[in-house]
Parts: sequence; structure tokens; C-alpha cells
Amino acid sequence: MEPRLRGDSKTRYHMSNSLVKINIHLVFHTKSEGVTIAVDDLPRLFDYIGGIIRATGGISFKVGGMPDHVHVLMSIPPTVALSDYVRNIKAKSSRWLKTVNPRYAWFGWQEGYGAFSVSPTLIDKTITYISNQAEHHRKRTFREEVLAFVEAYKVENADAHRMLQ
Repeated sequence: MEPRLRGDSKTRYHMSNSLVKINIHLVFHTKSEGVTIAVDDLPRLFDYIGGIIRATGGISFKVGGMPDHVHVLMSIPPTVALSDYVRNIKAKSSRWLKTVNPRYAWFGWQEGYGAFSVSPTLIDKTITYISNQAEHHRKRTFREEVLAFVEAYKVENADAHRMLQ
């Protein structure tokens, strides 16, 4: 016997497609403290990362950051794993950056990253947060920033320490 769904016996309600919209605040750091991104190169890097996201079916709301780390507010396609998507962003942006200037010959991103869900009601606030990174970092270090995310999102401490290595 078939389970009864809402409606009469001739009407069936079902979802033929997956509906997914997950907004993610992504944060990742340079691999080495000694190799940072020149302030003049940051806007081009942020544009490039936004282009990677759009070219792979995602939505780039805002990309910003500092010479030693990047913040991205994005929504990714439902058909791809977050870890694969982040790996692609980091690999392509790192390769591109090496073509910008010989000073980036040894540039790389850290292995880890932070990814935090963002409610649709907090999109504008998150965009403002990313846009004001220089102001935030006059008051707090990257480490303090990550630890604030850890506390707010109740992330396991072991995971946070791996990201900060």
C-alpha cells in the first residue's frame, strides 16, 4: 500500500529536485607568516577569487581580507562538497598569484580553513564585516578573530587549533 500524501488520491506532492541554499563565511590564511600579499595586489586577488566562485556555479557575495588571510561570503552549488570547492579556490588563486609577481614564487595557502554558516538575515552584516577587515584588525589579531568564530559557532577546540597552525 502506498503512503498517503497531502491532497486527494489523484494529487501527489513531492520534490523532484533538491533545494539548497547555504551561505558560507569562509576564512583561510597564508601558509607562511613571512609571505603575505601586497596591499596593492589584494583587490585583484579578491576579484579573482570571486571569479573562480562564479565560474564554478557559486555565488560570491563578498571577498575581502588582509595581507595574511582572506574572508569569502559565498553560496556553493549543491552538487559539490565544500572541501573540494575550497581546495579549488585555494589552488587556483595560489597558482594565479604566482603569475602576478615573482615575490609570490613560494606562496601558498594554509592547509586548513574555517567555514561558517550565515543566515540570510545576516548577509548584509557579514558583507560589512568582511569589508571592514582593516578596521577589525586594528583591534584584534587573526588568531583572536578565529577564536571568536570558534566561540560563537561552538567549534571543537582541536579543530580550531589545527586551523591556527
